[in-house]
Amino acid sequence: MEREQLLSMGFPDDLASQALAATGGKSILKATEWILGRNKSDSQTPDENPNSSPSPSPSPFQPKLDRFFHFQSKPSNPPQIQIQIQKQHCDTPSLPSPPSKRLRLEAENSPHQPLSERMRPRTVDDVVGQNHLLSHKSLLRSAIDSNRLPSIILWGPPGTGKTSIAKAIVNSSSQPSSYRFVSLSAVTAGVKDVRDVVEEARKIKVSKNMNSKRTLLFVDEVHRFNKSQQDSFLPVIEDGSIVLIGATTENPSFHLITPLLSRCRVLTLNPLQPSHVASLLNRAVADTGRGLAWSVGGASIEVSDDAIDFLSSNCDGDARVALNALEISAVTAAARVPIKQSVCKFEEEEHGESLVENNWVGSSQVTTVTLDDAKEALQSKHLAYDKAGEEHYNLISALHKSMRGSDADASIYWLARMLEGGEEPLYIARRLIRFASEDVGLADPNALVQAVACYQACHFLGMPECNVNLAQCVAYLALAPKSVSVYRAILAAQEVVRESVGQNEGVPLHLRNAPTKLMKELGYGKGYIYPPDNPSSSTQNYLPPSLQGYKFLN
Repeated sequence: MEREQLLSMGFPDDLASQALAATGGKSILKATEWILGRNKSDSQTPDENPNSSPSPSPSPFQPKLDRFFHFQSKPSNPPQIQIQIQKQHCDTPSLPSPPSKRLRLEAENSPHQPLSERMRPRTVDDVVGQNHLLSHKSLLRSAIDSNRLPSIILWGPPGTGKTSIAKAIVNSSSQPSSYRFVSLSAVTAGVKDVRDVVEEARKIKVSKNMNSKRTLLFVDEVHRFNKSQQDSFLPVIEDGSIVLIGATTENPSFHLITPLLSRCRVLTLNPLQPSHVASLLNRAVADTGRGLAWSVGGASIEVSDDAIDFLSSNCDGDARVALNALEISAVTAAARVPIKQSVCKFEEEEHGESLVENNWVGSSQVTTVTLDDAKEALQSKHLAYDKAGEEHYNLISALHKSMRGSDADASIYWLARMLEGGEEPLYIARRLIRFASEDVGLADPNALVQAVACYQACHFLGMPECNVNLAQCVAYLALAPKSVSVYRAILAAQEVVRESVGQNEGVPLHLRNAPTKLMKELGYGKGYIYPPDNPSSSTQNYLPPSLQGYKFLN
């Protein structure tokens, strides 16, 4: 790729190859500077006075170089415009304030990165919404300042800054050069990848080089590693060969092994508030180096306050969702703006082409992102819900507790949250059947009939029609009288059985069935009083002798 660009500038094939070999072959800018510096030194003869200022003849490929690098030239007249000249036409966006050279090259080297990736915080001071972790007296900030990082697990919802904090820690350290940052994703990394990192960290640790770096290993989605992969971290964390920073959206208590948790500090990240998300969106709009302007080719762009408020309030605390929706809305808005054209004329010179006229057609126009653009980009409110994760259990717990507390309004709200999140209606119906016996029970035996009927209705209709069946059943159960006597009775009886109270002795003979003559001769069924024939008899015992007098149902 770099060689083809050098050839397109007019450099000879052998000279381009020499330049790439001399500069490492990764930077077109360094290769060009090497060629120009070489030509300048070759043009001087030994007889020339080094203090003189000769006027060497222009390079034969200088016109093409000028045209290739024309987009980096500084505009002389307002409005400030950067022009990339092509022979057939010129597409020239207007930039209100050109970014610095470093940020411009950085953005050009990663033109396809989404806005959320380009706007990652560089240091922990740029992280918003996690002050409880990054305040100046916090554990993590103190560890960063003292250059004594412990192994940590960052647990929080998506888009709250787990990866950003991990990457910013090294840049914020008092001695950033003392760390070797290695990043793995548990989604794509295998056992070999983990083993390679661990072995390399051990080699560095045992080396006698005083300047050896400490390995800081960041593992994204660490909960996806199996037990053996997590076990491989234990010895190297224990002896300090690596500092592990794991990021997970799942509850570490359920998905990470206990020995790993004992060697790491679990730090919980909070969902971002709308004000936090709004500050990130405004930062992306104002940043001309790597922000929103680069998403629309460097054009001047403004975002309405209504659009910022809408995105920050409807992303459910996920900054990644908000930033990517902002980028899409900006692209949508930019498509409405007429494309500016320029009339470019060239004249042939002895060694190539030079620009002699560049007249702009049309007036300067600013792209404005409106509320409608933001709504079109987001499509629907983002809901944090995982049918197999913690949020799934959080919401069903909220529904159950709201019905138990006889709050029909809250119950219907949590039901709606689950349905809008994509929950399977039959799962909810099964939970309602359980609730009808556990919390309503004998106070209203008809509740169980209602719950079973709701399950059948959901099975017959499916979503979205069965939403009203679920809502009716939820409201009925929430407003029904409550009794947990049956629920407590079965729990107490199971506890007695598990603890072998009464030694789990055999069934008393008078309660046993005697279908054969032999069993009757053994005393099965002897002394049993048939209640329909003796309704007033209350002397018969039904519990084992050791459990006489036990009360389970109150």
